Amino acid sequence: MVDSRSRPDACPGALQVHRAADGALARVRLPGGVLTSTQLQTLAESARDLGNGEIELTSRGNAQLRAVRDPQEFARRLADAGLLPSETHERVRNILVSPLTGRIGGVADLRDLVDELDRTLCADAALADLPGRTLFTLDDGRGDVSALGGDFGVHAVSETEVALVLAGRDSGARIAATESVAVLLDAARVFLELRDRHWRLSEIADGVERVLSALTLAPTADPVSGFADHRPPIGWLDHPDGNVTLGGGLAFGILDARLAEFLAAVEKPVIVTPWKSVLLCDLDEWSAEQVVRVLAPMGLIFDENSPWLNVSACTGQPGCEKALA
Repeated sequence: MVDSRSRPDACPGALQVHRAADGALARVRLPGGVLTSTQLQTLAESARDLGNGEIELTSRGNAQLRAVRDPQEFARRLADAGLLPSETHERVRNILVSPLTGRIGGVADLRDLVDELDRTLCADAALADLPGRTLFTLDDGRGDVSALGGDFGVHAVSETEVALVLAGRDSGARIAATESVAVLLDAARVFLELRDRHWRLSEIADGVERVLSALTLAPTADPVSGFADHRPPIGWLDHPDGNVTLGGGLAFGILDARLAEFLAAVEKPVIVTPWKSVLLCDLDEWSAEQVVRVLAPMGLIFDENSPWLNVSACTGQPGCEKALA
């Protein structure tokens, strides 16, 4: 089915904010979901000083603030923290990677591909014209982010080879892992030539086949099967090297500014997952025990069986003018 859009893409960003009923909504792209402690502190302070006191996590591993009173000041703070490396490309930096890649499990470590893809994407002026809904996925072979319906992605089938994922499915084409970024961005350029007013590759009739043809690629293997919905990694997660990552869920995917400041104070990498949870990475066992003791009472959920992990809701009133409750 061919589906086209009759209105411009209004997907919000940090500069192009959405005017919601409760004020400006600003969305911050976090390639790979990665936040340094300093960057998380910036978001926490901004939520407290400029917003409604909360950081909302999104299903693409990004973060957003509601009721932003001074969007220009917020953008300035983001830029100072390194969270706004490109004003022209900021809305198209939607890059998901398997959150535990390189630490626990997976066929290959894809962490370096995130930075390479982000830098190369932002360096191409033409790619700023991609829709704000465009999604790149880098799956380390476990099938977690390949299941999320990205437009352009790779799925590791060995340490050196990846499957090319287009419109959320394995195209059957195989490429060297070292060619991943070049091929993904070439595919995005082809999409720009084909798209008219389409927002997603899946909306273009024969889009996958047309992209493969333009890239002079063809299916050479049976498609990877088993892409399936994944639950967030929650709780105590042991690394092979003896370190620990803690997976914490959040009710409705909302991270209170005070809790965010406590997370930042641990001074370890934080990863926002596409399941609206967070990972606090690379802890020793003693530190992990202290984090659980302090942050669980503050609302970080370390129980993988918590019913809160199965609940979602729209923002409701007063955030949405169409809400009834």
